[in-house]
Amino acid sequence: MEPGLASVMTMESIDTIIALSHEFGTPEYVKGGGGNTSVKNEFSMWIKPSGTTLRTLSAETMVAMNRGKIDALYDVEAPVEASAREELVKNLMAHAVENDAGRPSVEAPLHNVFDATFVVHTHAVLVNGMTCARDGEAACRRLFPEALWVEYIDPGYTLCMEVRERMIHYRKQHGREPSLLILQNHGIFVSGDTADEIRSQYDHVVTTLRAEYDEAGIPMTLTVGEALASTATKETLKTVFGEDAAFVASSGSFAVVPEPISPDHMVYSRAFPFYGDVAASGAAAYQGQHGYAPKLIVADDRVYGIGTSQKNADLSLELAQDGALVAQLAEAFGGVHYMTAAQVEFIENWEVEAYRQQQV
Repeated sequence: MEPGLASVMTMESIDTIIALSHEFGTPEYVKGGGGNTSVKNEFSMWIKPSGTTLRTLSAETMVAMNRGKIDALYDVEAPVEASAREELVKNLMAHAVENDAGRPSVEAPLHNVFDATFVVHTHAVLVNGMTCARDGEAACRRLFPEALWVEYIDPGYTLCMEVRERMIHYRKQHGREPSLLILQNHGIFVSGDTADEIRSQYDHVVTTLRAEYDEAGIPMTLTVGEALASTATKETLKTVFGEDAAFVASSGSFAVVPEPISPDHMVYSRAFPFYGDVAASGAAAYQGQHGYAPKLIVADDRVYGIGTSQKNADLSLELAQDGALVAQLAEAFGGVHYMTAAQVEFIENWEVEAYRQQQV
């Protein structure tokens, strides 16, 4: 019989992952509820709940999971149909939860694949300048030959199972698992048995990429144009988009990314911005084309984030600026690489991301 959770996970280990979560929960590494962290031993794994933020994580809010029950997922014959498959995974992961801290991160099965004690996954803007670039894979192999690069794969079960197979192959080939897992149009997983190993790896990655951007002459900050406040436009937004624009955030102009570049950007800013005159006809046309209201409006030399709460509106604008900076950095590696229509459709219909949006 497996020991109880209290006897298999020390407070020292939990305190360490909490400290790492706060350290890498800053805007340099994640936005909103992006990213996740975990700590594990032979029997159990503690992981960030879905939709929460790294910088507010505490021992009380981490989800405790039975690793044996997570392992069972790897032997299940999953349905081919995406929604049925993800529903099965969600239920299996819920069965593995052993406390009342909430719903575990969707990437819990992937965290479990690592042997390392600590795993810190982020969507660092400097890293995504490479992962969201057309020549990102070649750059990764040149700059981080020790890393395991994985092309874009729909997140959740499909990604986990593919990464698991590649990790098995990597271990056989190298005699160890990779401490860096870098995912196209997604982000980075860093693993280690100590906090210093995590910090050292992140420092290596960030320092190396900063040098690349410097050499390419690419600014590592986003320039946002200056613009006068436009109260009238804000009121117009509320009139045109109704409750979807109950709250508004705005800034001067910047080069808004016209298409999706990562799931996180889609969650907070939708797949496509609204451009042009803010009028009922335009809003209706957007709704008819996409099936939902926009979260990002580009009009009158300004960019507006809209939402059903101020936090929601602020995050829409924040992720739009993050996406613009990612696209800017991607110029160092051949320009931006957009997600495909099929990849966008999966995220838009994925129950997990709908849940994350509700949390926001």
